[in-house]
Amino acid sequence: MALRSAIVLGAGMVGVSVALHLQRRGYEVVLLDRQGPGEGASFGNGGLIQREAVYPHPFPRALAELRRIAGNRAIDVAYHPLALPGFVSPLLRYWWNSEPTRYLQAVLAYSRLIATCLDEHLALARGTEAMALLRPIGWMRLFNEPRLLDAALAQAETAWRDYGVNFTALDSQALAEAEPHLLVGRLGAIHWTDPLSVSDPHALTLAYAGMFAEAGGSIVLGDAATLQRAGAGWRVQGKAGPVEAAEVVVALGAASVEVTRRLGYAPPLFGKRGYHLHFGLRGNATLNRPVLDTESGFLLAPMRAGIRLTTGAEFARPDAPPSPVQLERAEPVARQLLPLAERVEDKPWMGVRPCTPDMLPVIGPLPGQQGAWCAFGHAHQGLTLGPTTGRLLSEMMLGEAPFVSPEPYRADRF
Repeated sequence: MALRSAIVLGAGMVGVSVALHLQRRGYEVVLLDRQGPGEGASFGNGGLIQREAVYPHPFPRALAELRRIAGNRAIDVAYHPLALPGFVSPLLRYWWNSEPTRYLQAVLAYSRLIATCLDEHLALARGTEAMALLRPIGWMRLFNEPRLLDAALAQAETAWRDYGVNFTALDSQALAEAEPHLLVGRLGAIHWTDPLSVSDPHALTLAYAGMFAEAGGSIVLGDAATLQRAGAGWRVQGKAGPVEAAEVVVALGAASVEVTRRLGYAPPLFGKRGYHLHFGLRGNATLNRPVLDTESGFLLAPMRAGIRLTTGAEFARPDAPPSPVQLERAEPVARQLLPLAERVEDKPWMGVRPCTPDMLPVIGPLPGQQGAWCAFGHAHQGLTLGPTTGRLLSEMMLGEAPFVSPEPYRADRF
């Protein structure tokens, strides 16, 4: 084993970014996953590097909103009734952490990571083929209810004042000029101007993985569940044989706890399933930037593969088969908003977002295990925060002064 060597378990955006940062700091790194880079949750998302996302998603506390979700007929949230007992404990903790005072503390910690996301992605992508995938067009949130628009504008003003987030408010006419092929009018919109829109999230992960491989990094197929101690280091079974290193990083997203539990650490991680499907556009219609229709609860994003329709969150047992009911609810509404043509693929994509009850990722040493580290729990922001996490964790592993305080994200807070 090299003096500085590491196995990174998980080849999504977070794991690839960790591997690349460690490599650039002198580590010999093996990146291991059961499938190719970016084929898990990093494959399917809205494709946004969300500089504006300084407010993590809180658990709803308004009674009317809870009643709406309980009806289980929404586009943005769905659940399997038989799965709910398994979510009781983490969701109660999620609700508790969403109390306004505690939520503000989460926002402060979360916003410090989000503030770095553009710089850290550009630091990896600049001067490479990855830059062509990053479009500086932001995204829009559409509104048709004055109450919701007013509340969103007030929060946007606070985000601008407190966290340096930039936006433009559009009335109905300005929105129609910006997106002339919308089929229906909306009262107004907020255009978040800072975020980068990724034309192919999978290709971006592959581009970063390609940088890692070209610099001598090893990408292997293997089973993370075989992780075990090997003297003072670690061993895991790769497809072509065992792999050993002095240190290990668990970056397996929603599956991370399956590995850490056997090492004595079982954080209250829970998964939210999401789906996407691509469509063509009729005639000469275009969509200039991603748009989220607030009242309907879905996102439409222009991608290389077509217009990607994404859903919100589905709560289901880990082994439950896909149930894309939210896509079925969203598609007819989306067709009323935009002239969608045929489906590009026959089968929807499904992935799982790794969430924590306090809305913060787990970044840092794995409790009680020398040489083991955590990098998971990013919820909807794994694509956004991958490079930030990679830099932060690599600095910690080398004993450098972290560029962001890691205290709020430490593993032993649970």
